[in-house]
Amino acid sequence: MTKRLVIFCMAIGTWAQAQDSAQQLVQAGIKKVESQEFAAAQLDFTKAISADAKYAPGYFERGKLRNLQEDFYGAIGDFNIAIEIDSNYAEAYNHRGLSKFYLGDDESAILDFTKAIAKQQDFADAFSNRGFSKFNLEDIEGAYFDFSKAIEYDPNDADKYYNRGVVRVELEEFVGAIDDYNKSIEIDNTDPEVFNYRGVARYNIGDFVGAVADYDKAIAMDSTDAVKYDNRAMSKSALEDYEGALDDYNRSLALFPEDPDTFNQRGGIKYVLEDFEGAIQDYDTAIALDAEEALFYDNRALSKIQLQDYKGAVQDLTTSIALFPNDPEAYYNRGLAKINLGNNYDGCLDFNTALELGLNEAQAAIKEYCK
Repeated sequence: MTKRLVIFCMAIGTWAQAQDSAQQLVQAGIKKVESQEFAAAQLDFTKAISADAKYAPGYFERGKLRNLQEDFYGAIGDFNIAIEIDSNYAEAYNHRGLSKFYLGDDESAILDFTKAIAKQQDFADAFSNRGFSKFNLEDIEGAYFDFSKAIEYDPNDADKYYNRGVVRVELEEFVGAIDDYNKSIEIDNTDPEVFNYRGVARYNIGDFVGAVADYDKAIAMDSTDAVKYDNRAMSKSALEDYEGALDDYNRSLALFPEDPDTFNQRGGIKYVLEDFEGAIQDYDTAIALDAEEALFYDNRALSKIQLQDYKGAVQDLTTSIALFPNDPEAYYNRGLAKINLGNNYDGCLDFNTALELGLNEAQAAIKEYCK
């Protein structure tokens, strides 16, 4: 009996030494991850697992590293083992959920985030992560709930207010979104995206001056994002600063010359400035980039009408109607172009179709031209 007791004590001592060694290796690996020595860190985590195959943090930290390296399936394998060893490992469920999130499996990710929350009810990051997955699945109300819980448990994280602000914009709660962006900026005023999104919310409540001020700040911090110039241009246009809007669209297209919507928007500004030929050039480019968007043909047709190119306008509007046959404005404008070409019969057919589709304005045209 004494001999067996000695052997058992020796076994306990050996296991304790192995666990100590595993802990030391994991700590060394974490430091190497922080200094971005990923290969060396992975080696440390693997050695930790070899030293103690039942030490869950070894698998967990290697899984986190694999997520960083975008080896998501490998990460899931490590988190699975960590959870098998410790079924209450909330962080492992959370990070396995992140792996699934990165793989686009939001439904499975939500299950893991929910398990993490069940293990740790005040797990703010798990609520945030579940909110992202719900947002991706268009469960906007569910995302709002999760981001609110994340703020409840971690009220000093600027990103959590920003995330809820984005959801509030989706819910058209623009004033509430502005409140969240304000709080985010109060905590951390160095993120250009928060100013950009606050500008979007301000634009949507008609505060165009405030929106421009926010876009100014966002662009001062990040002058390489075309979207920020697009957003500022829209607010300047609403303020009838068309030259300023044109300059912003020029800057946007210099950064990203492959966006058909920006060419279309710039064409609209040129139209207002009565540069109809320049507008047509922009609509030409927009159509070359996306030939399936009816609006681009509508807008080019309007510029052609201003230049009295009625035949060209009819062609564009006919294409628009083929793409989107329920637009009364397209029928109405094509009717006007046909009238100007002396084709009253077909023009009146278009006016009648426009009226049938709900455009009351067509009634006056019918009275004038269709006697």
